[in-house]
Amino acid sequence: MSTNQPVPATQTGGRGAPDARQLRTILTTVSIALMAVIASVTGLNVAQTHMAVEFAASQSTVLWIINIYTLALAALLLPLGALGDRLGRKPMLIAGLSVFGMATVVAGLAPTAEVMLAARVASGIGAAMIMPITLAVITSTFPQEQRGKAIGVWTGIAGGGGILGMFLSALLVDVADWRWLFVLPAVLVLVALAMTVKSVPNSRETSAHRFDTVGALVSSFAAVGLIFVLQEGPERGWTAPETLISLTVGLIATIGFVAWELHRRDASLLDVRLFRERGLSGGSVTLLVVFGVQAGIGVVLFPFFQAVLGWSGLLSTVAMMPMALAMMTASGLAPKLAAGIGARSTMVVGIALAGVGMALMALFVSVSGGYLSVLPGLLAMGVGMGLSMTPSTEAITASLPREKQGVASALNDVTREFGTALGVALLGALVSAGYRNAIDDKLHAIPQGAADTAREGVANAVAVAGSTGPHAPDVLHAAQQSFVDGWQQAMWAGSVIMGVLFIYIGLRGPKNTPSAVADETDPAEAVSAG
Repeated sequence: MSTNQPVPATQTGGRGAPDARQLRTILTTVSIALMAVIASVTGLNVAQTHMAVEFAASQSTVLWIINIYTLALAALLLPLGALGDRLGRKPMLIAGLSVFGMATVVAGLAPTAEVMLAARVASGIGAAMIMPITLAVITSTFPQEQRGKAIGVWTGIAGGGGILGMFLSALLVDVADWRWLFVLPAVLVLVALAMTVKSVPNSRETSAHRFDTVGALVSSFAAVGLIFVLQEGPERGWTAPETLISLTVGLIATIGFVAWELHRRDASLLDVRLFRERGLSGGSVTLLVVFGVQAGIGVVLFPFFQAVLGWSGLLSTVAMMPMALAMMTASGLAPKLAAGIGARSTMVVGIALAGVGMALMALFVSVSGGYLSVLPGLLAMGVGMGLSMTPSTEAITASLPREKQGVASALNDVTREFGTALGVALLGALVSAGYRNAIDDKLHAIPQGAADTAREGVANAVAVAGSTGPHAPDVLHAAQQSFVDGWQQAMWAGSVIMGVLFIYIGLRGPKNTPSAVADETDPAEAVSAG
């Protein structure tokens, strides 16, 4: 069974096919909407201490304010993507932008942590209405020969937009107030909403089957259960009752979802039989790993910049920009490369470069080498991830039929969210374990209380070093070197994972059939360049 066919637009309202100028406007609109969502995923990370002080909230509450957005987003992506296919993609996008915009304003004015939590849940619901529709609009509107480059722009924003959003957020926190973080997504939403009403054509699909309500509910339980484990396991402990209960619920719901979807077959929310196809399985696995690695790198880099090199949050974010820019540039170039050598070969090249980038950082990172010791690896990773993301995304959307493009887009987004949570949990745990193992033998002469604090993490060691008197230089040196040791352990593990992915995609990746390169009037290319 193969549904890997071009996805013709199904427009409503009697309009003809959009011309090049209209396509550029459509792509700009959905890109702005996507940027608003991505900026809200990462923006609050730079304001954790400010929220804790203003709301008199615990670190656990602050983390919930950040993570509950992702939980709501991941839980509702598949159901709302499917509803968008049925009810109309333009109305769903308008509704999502409206919900997201109002929730963003409430969050920016929230007087208490409880109001902030409620606003973040609403923001996640709005984001789940926006994200799958932005990609579905592209796949249902752009003609086949131009779709690849449009998806390249989309994936570049999805991959690198978080770092750009974090930079702007850090700048706002430094020069103004943390509540100004919500101004950026609010402005982006207003612009996207106005442009959507005016420029985005509506499209929807008719189905002979009733909406898969059971599949939608079970998929939500599966997403919440599994992502909760990955988010909370490192904090609560992997054997804590909450973690084990959540894992059990997530696994049972996942198995139940697969069984139910197999039972529903053609009437299912997501036809899981399609994972037998190389495009869907290969694209999903690649995005899972690539986004996991990207998120894990962020966990490692910020402590390195701040605790080891002593940089500010803003400067640390600026230091991430070369990887983001390389990723976004490569995402735009990937369709041309895929047109010449094929999607699978492009993915393999990208995966290889990302693996080499991790190996470079593992080999050369050092306290004395500073930023220059990791910059080559960051650039290689950015290019590699950009090259692999675009053909992977296109492989997923091309694997599902026309009437399931919202679901295809949602599956793409869910895979990214799972990958992000998995990467943070895995690489973060490896760095922490490597740090503790390395520092244990370097604190024998340090007072017991300070040594115990230093073992908790490099930031804790830097904070406590000043209270150890003449031992301060030794504590700092031990913590910084131990963090680098943990870094190297995590990077080598990431390189091995990328090596396994390289072999898998080389053998089981999407079909390696080059397609025609879009002509010079390609609207995606124009947006990407300008």
